[in-house]
Amino acid sequence: MSNTFAAPVLVVHGALGSATQMAPVVDALRAAGVTASALELPGHGNTPVHDGAFTMAAFADHVARAAWALGDARPVCFGYSMGGYAALLAEQDHPGTFAAIVTLGTMLTWTPEIATQGAARLDPDTVRAKVPAFADQLAARHAGAGGWELLMGRTARLLRALGDAPPLSAAGAAHIACPVTCLVGSRDDSVVFGDTAAFAAALPRGHAELLDGVPHPIEKVPLDRIVATLVAALVAATSDARP
Repeated sequence: MSNTFAAPVLVVHGALGSATQMAPVVDALRAAGVTASALELPGHGNTPVHDGAFTMAAFADHVARAAWALGDARPVCFGYSMGGYAALLAEQDHPGTFAAIVTLGTMLTWTPEIATQGAARLDPDTVRAKVPAFADQLAARHAGAGGWELLMGRTARLLRALGDAPPLSAAGAAHIACPVTCLVGSRDDSVVFGDTAAFAAALPRGHAELLDGVPHPIEKVPLDRIVATLVAALVAATSDARP
C-alpha cells in the first residue's frame, strides 16, 4: 500500500529488544498506509556499541539522529518501553525533533528503589536457570552486538543510573511541546498507570491512556490498538502542520 500520510513513523524497541522484534509493528503500520521503519539502539540486536556509549543520553541522541535522517517531514515516534523514554528524552534535548510521540509500557518515574528492583531481574545466570527458552531467544537476538549477557549487565547499570539521576524531569517536560500519548496496559506488571498519568499531565500536550486487558510484552499487544493510536497521531500532526 502506498504512503497515505506525509509524516513517517519511527519505531523504537525497549530494553533487551531489537529492530527485528518490532518488525510486526512496522509491517502493520505499512499495511495501514504509513511509512514506517524500526531503529535499533546501540548494544542491541546487531548494532554494536561505539565508544562505550550505553547511556540513556546516548540512546536519545541516536534516536534524534535517526529522526533527522528521515527527511524534511518531522516523524511521529512510537517508543516501546525503554524506547519511549529515549524518544521523550530526544525531544527534551532536541525540541522539534518529532511531530508527536506515542509511548507504550514506558517507565517514566524512576527512583533508586525502582531501579534496584529492575536491575535485580537482569542476572544472566538466574535467567538461564529459570527461563532457558528466553535466554536462548536473547542469545539469537543479540549475537551481533556482543551477546545477551553483556547487554544485561549494561542494562542493569543503565537502570541504576536512571534511578540515581533521571534525565527526564518536570522542568525538562516543558520543552516537550509536541503531542505525547502515553499508553499503559491494564495488565502491565512493570508500569504503574498513575505514575504515567502524572508524568503525562506535566507535559504541555500530554495525556495517558489505559489499554484494557493488555500486558507488557510487545508480542502480546494487539497491533490494531497501536496502529489506531499512531494513525490518530499522524492525522493530528498533519493538521498541526497546515498553515
